[in-house]
Amino acid sequence: MVPTLGRPSLRACLHALAEAAGPGPVRVVLVDDRPDPGRPPLTADVPPSLRSRTIVVPGGARGPAAARNLGWRAAGDVQWIVFLDDDVVPGPTWGDDLTLDLAAAADRTAGIAARIEVPLPADRRPTDWERNTAGLATARWITADMACRRAALAAVGGFDERFRRAFREDADLALRMIDAGWTLTEGRRTTTHPVRPAGRWISVRLQAGNADDVLMTRLHGRHWWRRAGAPRGRLPAHLAVTGAGVTALGCALLGRHRPAWACATAWLAGTAELALARILPGPRTRDEVLTMALTSAFVPPAATWHWLRGRLAHRTARPHAPFATAEPAPPPRPAVRERLRS
Repeated sequence: MVPTLGRPSLRACLHALAEAAGPGPVRVVLVDDRPDPGRPPLTADVPPSLRSRTIVVPGGARGPAAARNLGWRAAGDVQWIVFLDDDVVPGPTWGDDLTLDLAAAADRTAGIAARIEVPLPADRRPTDWERNTAGLATARWITADMACRRAALAAVGGFDERFRRAFREDADLALRMIDAGWTLTEGRRTTTHPVRPAGRWISVRLQAGNADDVLMTRLHGRHWWRRAGAPRGRLPAHLAVTGAGVTALGCALLGRHRPAWACATAWLAGTAELALARILPGPRTRDEVLTMALTSAFVPPAATWHWLRGRLAHRTARPHAPFATAEPAPPPRPAVRERLRS
């Protein structure tokens, strides 16, 4: 089951899936989550050997959590659903390894994660964005390649569609499965997650995830980080640096120059510390240093803004109730499926 925005990487993903040694999938479900209604069909991206087994479901551009829910419900009466992102490349023995992973699953095994490999440059230190992507290799329960038991998905109600980005929806699902008495394990199959191209301001855009972290705290409590094995991040420091900057501006406008200078110095020190923390492990090229210097001034206020936005948006979210077992009702309109023919 592959949710997709129609990125060029989809072709590489599906062709690697078709060419992998071992049993192939019974069915391939592509959830087309592109917002453009006039988009070209995905037929060209599907290799001929998979076309008779592939169906396309329109996703409605509601994010990967909603797309995955549409996909696993459209997959039919199968025991296991394997979620793949459209920018990963299954390994050459993926089919055989997946078969062994599923055969080793216990009765209460809800999910089996693949081993994710992120190729990094061998001739230089990785950039900040490359290091960020490399973190996927050690992330727990990542749905870039995750086999999930359909009964477990139904028992916990699938993915929480309030997670509109590809962030934290996998950790939320895993914690709910564990609370319902299921277990999750790591398998033997290997999938590659290449570092996709990204613009200069990607680190600023990624701060939107702070709103998702607010939702995770509402649902799973303050210590969900430890249970999920997720890094805590730098939000407290970002809030402090942003507070210093805002206070400096306020004091300057009020003519209180001494506290304004003190707060401005604290803001500058915090910004410089963040920039150095990102520059020193990297390649230290001119472009990378410039990017880190520029974005380090914007990352703290962006993180603060999205944290405040999340506090407002999710203020009424209730804590997750363990052992909930009802599968939510499907969307009002039935999913329209397009079956591909070779």
